[in-house]
Amino acid sequence: MIATDLDGTLLRSDDTISARTRAALDAAAGRGAAHIVVTGRAVPCTKRILADLDYRGLAVCAQGSQVYDAGAGKLLTSVTLDRRVGRQALDLLEKEIGTVAVAASCDGLDGQVLAGPGYRVHDGPLPYVPFEDRETIWQQPLNKLYIQHDQLDDDGLAKAARTAVGDLVGVVMAGEGIVELLPLGLSKAKGLALAARRLKVRAAETIAFGDMPNDLPMFAWAGHGVAMANAHEELLAVADEVTAANDEDGIALVLERLLSSSSQERPLRG
Repeated sequence: MIATDLDGTLLRSDDTISARTRAALDAAAGRGAAHIVVTGRAVPCTKRILADLDYRGLAVCAQGSQVYDAGAGKLLTSVTLDRRVGRQALDLLEKEIGTVAVAASCDGLDGQVLAGPGYRVHDGPLPYVPFEDRETIWQQPLNKLYIQHDQLDDDGLAKAARTAVGDLVGVVMAGEGIVELLPLGLSKAKGLALAARRLKVRAAETIAFGDMPNDLPMFAWAGHGVAMANAHEELLAVADEVTAANDEDGIALVLERLLSSSSQERPLRG
């Protein structure tokens, strides 16, 4: 099984997938390997990319909280954040570091992103809904919360959040300006393990590609972890291998090597 993160990994900086990487994934599929997308993006923000790929398999979304069947357009599993715990975590965190800007990812196939005052929203295909009163975010089921701080950088904010509320929620840094609070114990590895069980694939048969600290659990679970050259230093430190950057066909380079080194008569699995 080939597990790929999206942003900074499978996707290039222009949010597209190169023809060379598509060809390498198709070739691997032809030899018996399953490709599974494993992303921090929730399903509503992932569907367009999967459609562009003509991807019909399972996708692990929202940092592992959602397993989505792209072919059927169905959400197979969904883990939501306890809103009382989320509220408590924010209150405790702000007592330690001051006010944070907050956004929230709503659960479901068409869940919205709600963004509060001061939250710097990244450009993307999914519109966000602004709110002024934080009470708004507790009115519906949530996958996760996003937090930003006007003085702490991403790594500093993630570290402060783990120290202050790491016993209440999971904390991940998933990209520039993206620090997230998740249900405790949730990770990409949890979602990937669920999807792998459905596909009858073992961890030892899995090669994982990623670029950010939220990919650390996935690397720990998979048989082989490949970091992109543009990856965060925490991921580079534990990777089994480092490939070229996402803009330089890093995934394709690894898959082409594996395909050329394995026997033409034998599938990649087994």
